Amino acid sequence: MPFRRGGFALTPPSLVIFVISLVLALVALLVRYAHVSVPIISAAHVFDVLALAYVILTVGVLFRGI
Repeated sequence: MPFRRGGFALTPPSLVIFVISLVLALVALLVRYAHVSVPIISAAHVFDVLALAYVILTVGVLFRGI
């Protein structure tokens, strides 16, 4: 059931969207704090990956069926 606030409905994200954003956030945190080496994500781009994870989760909440 969508939650209505401010004229638009907020819905829970699908499991796939939630897992994608969770994995991106965990990888970014591991690179930053555990110094895990990930070839795609350098230490300079950790904030970008965290922001991307948040944007993906936000899109999953704002748009129904995603």
